[in-house]
Amino acid sequence: MYLMHELARHGLGLVDLSIAASTAAGRLTIKTAERFGVRTPITEETTRRLGALAEMSHRIAREYPKPEYGLKTTEINGEQVPVREVVVEKRAFGDLLRFERQTDRHDPPVLLVAPMSGHYSTLLRDTVRQLLPSHDVYITDWKNARDVPLEAGNFDLDTYIDYMIDFIKKLGPDTNVIAVCQATVPSLAAISYLAEHEPNSQPLTMTLMGGPLDVGAAATSVTDFANRTSIDLIKRSWITTVPGNYEGRGRQVYPGYIQLQNFMSMNRQRHVDAHLKLFRLLAEGGTNPESAKEAQKIKDFYDEYFAVADLSADFYLQTIQRVFKERQLARGTMRFRDELLRPTAITRTGLLTVEGSEDDISAPGQTLAVHQHLTSLDPKKQFHYTQEGAGHYGIFNGKAWGSEIAPRISGFIRQMANEEGIAYDEPAAKLITPTRL
Repeated sequence: MYLMHELARHGLGLVDLSIAASTAAGRLTIKTAERFGVRTPITEETTRRLGALAEMSHRIAREYPKPEYGLKTTEINGEQVPVREVVVEKRAFGDLLRFERQTDRHDPPVLLVAPMSGHYSTLLRDTVRQLLPSHDVYITDWKNARDVPLEAGNFDLDTYIDYMIDFIKKLGPDTNVIAVCQATVPSLAAISYLAEHEPNSQPLTMTLMGGPLDVGAAATSVTDFANRTSIDLIKRSWITTVPGNYEGRGRQVYPGYIQLQNFMSMNRQRHVDAHLKLFRLLAEGGTNPESAKEAQKIKDFYDEYFAVADLSADFYLQTIQRVFKERQLARGTMRFRDELLRPTAITRTGLLTVEGSEDDISAPGQTLAVHQHLTSLDPKKQFHYTQEGAGHYGIFNGKAWGSEIAPRISGFIRQMANEEGIAYDEPAAKLITPTRL
């Protein structure tokens, strides 16, 4: 299946070259005709349309590499401060990456746990950007499973939890975990394990955003799919083997190109309309600067959206089975390395849950439900916020994230730090006092 996809992609690439060649030939014909004063049936509009078609074909056929974070500076108190990426700990399937600010400020450390759900961690670029002025930011920088050699071993849900335990311990007990979407489950599992076995390593806070902590709390198309589709059917339909031209040859994966098809099928008409609009804007060529600007905006969005990574098959299948089908966290049956996890052991780590009222991936209620399982945590340490009008991506990216959600997370973190007697520099960005549950 994987090999057939690769062959099809290269075949589309040949079509792209053919259209591009026709476009170039058309433009040359027009210029030659103009030079000799000869009329030609080929018009500039025709060549612009061919050019637009060539670019659209290229965008369909090309492979989209992992994007850059591109966060070279951050503004702190009106000054531009340089930022550099530093790998703090290198792992086979994902690194612990720090956005090191060239400043002597003392700010709360944040471990941003990116979801391993198809897109690269760079999808949280804007999340990082908004946190940088007032936090020392680290992120789980996941790798494409097809690029991880078989000798590196397997990656499943327990491996993910292992990574989280190790990263939290690496950063220390003053760490503030911010987990997004699917990452909320292994993050809570790791903190539950630490609370019971290494209580002095519990992080100061955890912010769980738009995650499937209890999918039974509210249905979505994602939960409906998980409920009606057997694991055997998913294995037969979507799980395949990495071909020999990649470092991870022989590894079983849920490939990125299938994930992308599934992402787009959830909002198919919106994506179709966006690409029809892009074709129209490209066909206008250089005749309208505003059209070129708008076209670039669409291309920038899809350059990120189309950049997808293969997932380890074991991790993906276990997530479907244990998180969506069996709701193990919500039912109190989730195990880590064969040991029952007890969220009730959490007593130190403050909790803030964040949801979007229009989230159609992790619907409102799925994240909020976790509070009822942390029965040993002081209610004074439990907070919740729902962003009205926000969809799934809107809770960690865009206007509402920057103006409403990020300030509440920072306010929550500093409030919890203050109650623990931990002192930091004055915040460089606005804070909003969060609301207790």
